[in-house]
Amino acid sequence: MANKPAPKGTSGKKPPEAADSHEVIADWIDEAMPGLQPVVKKVDKLIRDTIDGLEYAVKWKNAFYGLPDRGWIIELVAYDVSVNVVFHGGKKLDPPPPLGEGDSRYIKIRSAEEAGSDELKAWIRQAADVPGWK
Repeated sequence: MANKPAPKGTSGKKPPEAADSHEVIADWIDEAMPGLQPVVKKVDKLIRDTIDGLEYAVKWKNAFYGLPDRGWIIELVAYDVSVNVVFHGGKKLDPPPPLGEGDSRYIKIRSAEEAGSDELKAWIRQAADVPGWK
């Protein structure tokens, strides 16, 4: 059996360019699967209410939240039945989110109730204090 190359992470990709406003994220939310829009809206509001001074971007059909001095710290990925909340410095969170490898860790959220969990709120607060993806 031939050796397969290791999967490439985001480290080989160019980070997104910050937009002037949250409007790019609002447009992205409007295009998300209708059943997931309440989930995405709740997570988006939680991120914006928790972290001051955010920058926003949409790239690869994903929403990015960042800080000028930390880089891109949170990424939202909307699939058909769930939303992945990716913490680019997730390895350094206490405790780290359960899914993922390398520095990034993530969770899958399937309902608005899950989007309001205390654990998610704690990870979002911590994400502002660890280096993200630059």
